[in-house]
Amino acid sequence: MAASRYSYLGSLNRGPLRRSKNHVLSVFELEKILYTGKTIRNNADEVWPKLYLGNQEIAANKGELYQMRITHILNAAHSRWRGKILVHCAVGVSRSATLVLAYLMIYQRMTLVEAINTVKDKRGIIPNRGFLRQLLELESTLRRNH
Repeated sequence: MAASRYSYLGSLNRGPLRRSKNHVLSVFELEKILYTGKTIRNNADEVWPKLYLGNQEIAANKGELYQMRITHILNAAHSRWRGKILVHCAVGVSRSATLVLAYLMIYQRMTLVEAINTVKDKRGIIPNRGFLRQLLELESTLRRNH
């Protein structure tokens, strides 16, 4: 299912809980969206073309990185490249997921909900509440500046 610019899951999309595109979601509403995604099955998953979200184990496994044709890990993200990037943290569900969500919001011009739906459809993610608050602040800043 493709996400619309301001799509929400479940009852937020219908009836009295329907939200306008200017509605700022709460952390609780974001958690409801996140908890309906995929579970973690792989050490790394392609969450956007050529952008992978993974864990520490895959980042250290040169053979698997080679097999997946991953050419860069996060610290090379701002260089001129045509390869794939693995963004990782210890488990690959909170810190690294937050970075990928922020990337999609900033560089792919997605809303936070669009970014969450895009990533969670490919990999189970659970950014912690502090990170969700920071992403909400980022979304607010991006809305003001666009």
